[in-house]
Amino acid sequence: MAEKKKQARKRPKLTGRAAVLALVVCALVAALAYPMRQFIAQRTQIDQQRAAQQQAQQQVEELRREKARWQDPAYVEAQARARLHFGFPGDTPFTSVNPSPTPSASPTTQQAASQPWYQSLLGSLATADHPSN
Repeated sequence: MAEKKKQARKRPKLTGRAAVLALVVCALVAALAYPMRQFIAQRTQIDQQRAAQQQAQQQVEELRREKARWQDPAYVEAQARARLHFGFPGDTPFTSVNPSPTPSASPTTQQAASQPWYQSLLGSLATADHPSN
């Protein structure tokens, strides 16, 4: 009979204390979820800003190096010759021109030459109205 009483008095699986504890844990998780999300977002922003700062610092260093190059008269002279085609008195500056080869008359050009001028005009207007690009 003692065994029957023990089985009959078996505690329920969910006690009042366990329910309160579960409720408190859920409330803590809910209360901390938004601040944690904000914290993670702010850390991401900080990392992005640090990367942008590092990139800006590299750009500043590159500009300082370029400024130092422009302080050298030989570099300025070379840039003036290359960019502006400057030369010293007595120099004979020249510019080589490499013309692109002209394509031979295309079939449409040959066809246009055999048409009357007004048909060529109307064809060019139609082409202008409907460009292939």
